[in-house]
This record gives sequence, structure tokens and C-alpha cells, in this order.
Amino acid sequence: MKALFRRSQALQKLGRLDQAVSDLQRCVSLEPKNKAFQEALRALGSSMHEKMKTMSCTDSKVEQMFQILLDPQEKDVDKKQKAAQNLIVLAREEAGAEKIFQSDGVRLLTQLLDTAKADLMLAALRTLVGLCSGHRSRSMAILTELGSSRLSAVLGVEHEQVSLAACNLLHVMFDSLKEGMQKDFRGKEDAVVLDSSKEQKVLIKDLLELLSLEGASAHGRDNALNLLIKVVPRKSPKDINNSMSLWVIDQGLKKILEVGSTVCGAPGSLPVTENSRMSASVLLSKLYDDLKCDAERENFHHLCEDYVRSWFEGQELAGKLRAIQTVSCLLQGPSEAGNRVLELEGIMDSILSLCASVREAHQLVAVEALIHAADKAKRASFITANGVSLLKEIYKHSERDSIRIRALVGLCKLGSAGGTDFSMKQFAEGSTMKLAKQCRKWLCNEAIDAGTRRWAVEGLAYLTFDADVKEEFVEDKAAMQAMFQLTKSEDRSVLYAVASTLVNCTNSYDHEEPDPQMLELAKYAKQHIPEQHPKDKPDFVKRRVRKLLAAGVVSALACVVKSENPALTNSCRELISRVFLALVAEAEDRGGVVAQGGGKALIPLSLEGTEVGQTKAAQALAKITITSNPEMAFPGERIYEVVRPLVSLLHLQRSGLENFEGLMALTNLAGISEQLRQKILKERAVPMIEGYMFEEHELIRLAATECMCNMAMSKEVQELFLDEGSDRLKLMVLYSGEEDEKLRRAASGTLAMLTALHPPVCKRIPQVTVHWLEILQALLLSPSAELQHRGAVVVMNMMAAAREVAEQLIASEMLEILSVLAKDKDKPRVAQAAQESLERAVAYGLIEPNPRQQ
Repeated sequence: MKALFRRSQALQKLGRLDQAVSDLQRCVSLEPKNKAFQEALRALGSSMHEKMKTMSCTDSKVEQMFQILLDPQEKDVDKKQKAAQNLIVLAREEAGAEKIFQSDGVRLLTQLLDTAKADLMLAALRTLVGLCSGHRSRSMAILTELGSSRLSAVLGVEHEQVSLAACNLLHVMFDSLKEGMQKDFRGKEDAVVLDSSKEQKVLIKDLLELLSLEGASAHGRDNALNLLIKVVPRKSPKDINNSMSLWVIDQGLKKILEVGSTVCGAPGSLPVTENSRMSASVLLSKLYDDLKCDAERENFHHLCEDYVRSWFEGQELAGKLRAIQTVSCLLQGPSEAGNRVLELEGIMDSILSLCASVREAHQLVAVEALIHAADKAKRASFITANGVSLLKEIYKHSERDSIRIRALVGLCKLGSAGGTDFSMKQFAEGSTMKLAKQCRKWLCNEAIDAGTRRWAVEGLAYLTFDADVKEEFVEDKAAMQAMFQLTKSEDRSVLYAVASTLVNCTNSYDHEEPDPQMLELAKYAKQHIPEQHPKDKPDFVKRRVRKLLAAGVVSALACVVKSENPALTNSCRELISRVFLALVAEAEDRGGVVAQGGGKALIPLSLEGTEVGQTKAAQALAKITITSNPEMAFPGERIYEVVRPLVSLLHLQRSGLENFEGLMALTNLAGISEQLRQKILKERAVPMIEGYMFEEHELIRLAATECMCNMAMSKEVQELFLDEGSDRLKLMVLYSGEEDEKLRRAASGTLAMLTALHPPVCKRIPQVTVHWLEILQALLLSPSAELQHRGAVVVMNMMAAAREVAEQLIASEMLEILSVLAKDKDKPRVAQAAQESLERAVAYGLIEPNPRQQ
């Protein structure tokens, strides 16, 4: 009966009143005279009556709103807008969504979609989002009613906002069909829809069809690509089922390549935006990364090669251009597939010959392909030998800036083939600086469109391997501002180039110090040894970081992270994480980074992306948490989101510095509130913290002990110290007697806290080691007032815990030490604790009170 009553209360809170009444009625039938049951049933009855009244009222409201929206005679625009907004708000609440659904709402919403009026279509789509969110069976019913072909047709309309709303609806439907029900409804609803993979495939097939559909809008095509990027690849490599990606590759790879191969402005080409080819490259890259074995990758390569051959062999010039554009698309995405296709007979020769074409469109396609082809060192050296003179010719004599800037980027890329190696110069002295100056000039020229200026950033991304170029770039505030402004433009393919430039300027790429013995061996063998540029030394890097911060780099990067865009790939996120880590390297810069939104931007970077990127972002978060007040740096609920990235720094594969900074940051968080300590416990950090308490490195060991000291304020952690067969308490007692004063302070502080908050610990201390008395006496006799105070508190707590423990303490030299400390007026806190210990001994009758004391 008690269980039934409790369940009815829980169901009532969840809003499932019919089930709550059923449980209460059973309680009343089992015990009819129980007044509590009767009162609860009566109260629940009135609640149900109120709900029914509200629902009936909602029924009439829903009907009224649909009447206003569907009435062709209604001319009041404000009235229609209000009705549409009310419908959307109602759909966001579960009860309202269910009522709309039950009131034949889907058919009426379909009528709104069929009106072809943008404002009514937007209202219908946004209401449907509320109906589908987190509800699998409703999503399935709506999908059946509307049909996937109708939804994909709405996605392909010219109106940008309507297309985006349709994309959002389809995304919500995919999530609902994949993830199933929200927990509130999972029980009864899962039985309604068992498997939705067939419906998902139908939706994806229609999206793939839309890609090559001539009547679809450019924005619709982009939205379809973005949606495929989000829903097709696996969310995690741990999920072994990649069948959806394989199915999309077999059914739709050629349709994706259709978009990627489109030459803008060519007769009969598909309508595309500036971002379409980049989105196609990202989708191809995601699909390729989702493959698990060589056979699957080989199939991908064959399909790409067949598609390129179909346009290249036996086709006129327009076909060859499509083939070369496809190669560019693949080189920007799955570069392995792009390099394979580039090696097909005649492709490279055609690219070089088309670079000399007199037609701008042909030159654009060929020069871009040449730039992307120069990624591999082997091919870069081939192009240096065969294509540099051609690129110089184009750069010097072409009348069109769009061609010249691309040729310039090609030269920049080939000129930076030596990377950061100061001794490897591809071009004559000063040539690189001239190229960089021209890039900055074009970047700052607002008369040139953003799509063309993007190439100037591409050029700088390569040239900034040279430290002289970095120094000049950070001095040019106008160029930096222009670059940050470009990140906000519609053409988001510039993001990777911007991030690469910033990584080069902050030297935040990985570089290992060479082993001196290996250097000597290389010299003896007459092997090439890379040299560091004098301006890449730490002092120069620090000055460059300060100038970037003053130019507003944090705000620009925070805006990039905030905007959800397919161009923000995992590798791009990793570069941004590297830059943030470099920006917070100095403690005095961290406050400014947080103030400009850096802390908020780092959280998503630390939770999603490559493993290296997540680790760099987590380390940057740790640095901020160590030196700033976490409650100020991460206000509100955001502070709880920081815990997981910090715990990830404790994994064994992380470096010692990352472990140390993670522990320090967690120490700060654990000292703030019980809720944060519970979050740390939930993330299973305590066993890792304990592991680092045995670490040989003294600083890591100290940080782990300090962290455990703060964690010991939690009841669950206190219980761990009493586990049978555990040496946790013994370790703390022994660490309290170590030579390292900081370690002693942390360990004795933990003991003071444990003995105060969890008295059973006091009885266990004498059992864990025979040296416990010596260690406590050493603490009390320490020259450090802090250690003395901690020791005095531990002794005071042990005296208060049990008479037998007090007897052991008083029987030793502890009585004399306490008597002396109780009279020390210079250390009042120590004297007070010692006095209380003596008073407890008097109370037990172990010693006589001093008659001379007041």
C-alpha cells in the first residue's frame, strides 16, 4: 500500500493523473478507513476536473486558432500572426502538443503548408517541430500523414526561412525516430513504433534526390547537405553500426558529387551557394571517416574514380571542367580519395593546361584545383618544378583580381613547403614577404567580394609558417580586423584558413625538442636538420599573443564556435582549441579571455571534436579554473559543464602537466559546493584522483592529495575511508608525516576534516599504522602554525570521539605537548584546540583539572 501511495504521488507530479487515480483507488479499496488516502483521492479528483476544464478550453482555442489561420476572408495580419504564435507556443508543451495532435491538427497544419504563403508555412513547420520533439510515435504519424516527398519539396523552396524551418523539422524528426521517446513517455509509447529505420531511409533518399533536382533552391540544397552531415554518420566510433553511411555511399555518392562538381555560372548547372561545395566536401569527408575497413574505402575510391572518368573521358571541355571541380571537392574533403583521382591519367596535365586558358571560369577552376593538389610534399615539388612559372605568369599578367589572388595563394602554398624550417627556403630572400604584403593588401580591400578575399587568408595560412611574416601580420591591426570580420561572412569555408593562420602566429602546433644525441647522429650522417627561426622563440610568441588579444581574437573565435556550421569541422575545432590554449598560457591574460566569451566557447570545444582538440580545450579550461574564481568565469549552470572536460584530463594517456592542471582545477571546484562534489563523483573521478596520490612526481601527488582533501567534505567520500581492506586512511596518516610541508598540510587537512565530519574515522586511525602517535606529535611540534593547527584539530576530534582513543593519546607524551600548546598566546587557534582536548580528558576523568587555572 505504501508503495502504491508513493507511486501515485510520483505519477501526479509527472502529470499522469489517470494512472495516479488508479493507484489511489487501489489503496482505498485495500484500506477504506485511511483518511490520508481519501483526502489524496479527493484532491486528485479536483485536479483532474481542473485539467479537463483547461483541456476543453484548449480544444476550443486550438480550433479557433486554425479557423483564423485558414480563413481566406481574414485580413487582419496581426490577428493571424498572434494565432500562429499561440499555436507554436502551445505545441512546445506536451499537453498542448497532444491536444493539437488529437484535434486533427496534422491535417489542418498540412492545409497551412499547402497555402504556399511563407508566414503560414513557417507557423505550420514550427508547430510541427513542437509536436515531433522527443515523441517517436507522433513523429511517425506526422511523417506518414505529410509524406517525406512533401517535406523535401518544402525544404527545396526558394524562401530561405521556410527552407531552414523545414530543415529544423526534419532534424527533429530524425532525432525522435533515432533516439525514441523522452523518459516521461518511454513506457507506453515504445510499443507503438518498433523500428523506424525504413522511414529514416525514405527520408534520406528524398534528401539525396533533392541534391540533384534542378528545381530545388540553392539554400534548400545547402540545408539538405547540412542535414545529411548531422544525421548520417555515426555519432561515436564506439557505435559499430555504420550501415547508414554505407547505404548513402551506394545510393547517393554520385548525387553528392553532382553538387561538388558544379561549376558556378556554367550553362545548365545546378543552383548553388558559395558554401555548397564546402558542405559537399564536409559530407564526403564524414562519410569516408565513417568507413571501417579497406574494402569499404576501396568501394568509395572506385565510385569517385568512375564519376570523374564519366565526365573526363570522351567529353568536351565542359565535362573536363566538371571532372577537375570534382577533384577539388574531394581534395578539400576526403583527401585520400582526391589524391587517388588526381593520379588518373591526364587529370594533372589538364589542370596545368587549363591554368593558361583565356576564359576566367576555366582558369578559376584549374588554379583552385592546382592549389588543393599541392597539399602533398611529393606533388608540391612536382608543381614547383612545372607550375611555378605558370602561376607567376598568371599573377603578373592576369587582369582579373579573382584569378591573380588564387595564383598568389598557389605561390604562397609552394613557398611554404618547408614549413617552420628556417633553413629550407623555397623562393629567393624577400619573396615570401612580398607575397604576404600583397595578401594583406587584398584582405583589407573591402571593394573585393568576401569570396575572393577569403583566398588572401588562405595565402596567409601558408605564409605564416615564416616567423617574419607572423611578426608583420600581428603589427597590421587592420589586416587582423579584416580577417576576423571575414569569419562572420556567409562564406564559412574561410574558417579553417583563419584558424591555421592563428595557430601559426601563436606557435600552438605540436613541436618536440629533438634529442641531442639524435642531432649529433644526423650531423654525422649529413642529414638535413630543421632550424628554428630566431623570431619563433618564446618572448616573440608571447608578444604576438598579446597583440592578437588586443585585436579582439577571442570575440571572433567565440562567435565562430557559437555559430553551428558544417565548415566548423573537427579538425577546425582542434585548431581553435590550440589557439585558445596559447591565449591562456599566461595567467594575467586569462581574465580578459573569459570576459570576451572564451570560457563559454571552450566548453563545446572540450566536449566535441578530435581527441587532441578536446584535450587542448579541456587544458585551457583547467588553466582558467586554476587562476580565476570558477563561479565568476563559468556563472550559473555552466560551472557544472566544466567538470567532465576536467575529469578527462586525469586519464592515463594524458601528459603529466595535463594531469596536474586537471587536479588543480578540480580542487578549486570541489571546494565550492556539495553539488559540484556530487558532479565530480558522478563522473567517477575519485578512483583516478586516488591513483595520482601514489604518483612519483611530487607536484602531481600533492595536487591529488589537495583535491581529495576538498572531496572529503562529501559523505560518500568519507565512507570510502572506512572501507575494509582499504589503505586510503593509512596513506593520509603517513603523508601527514612526510618531509614535504605542502603534502603534510594537504594530508593533515584531510584528516582534520574527516575526523570532524565523520567521527568513526577517529577510532580507525590508531588501527591503520603503528606510527600514528609519532606523526600526530610531529604535527603538533611543527614550526608551521598551519600544521600545528591541523594536528591540534585532529587530536581534539579524536579525544571527543571515544574514551579509549583519548586514553591512548593521554598515556603518551601528547599530554605534555597539549599542556604547553594550551598556554601559547601567540597561536590562539592552536591553543583553543589544545585546551578543548584537555577539557575532554578532564571530562573523561583521565586527568585532574589544574586548580590554579581560572
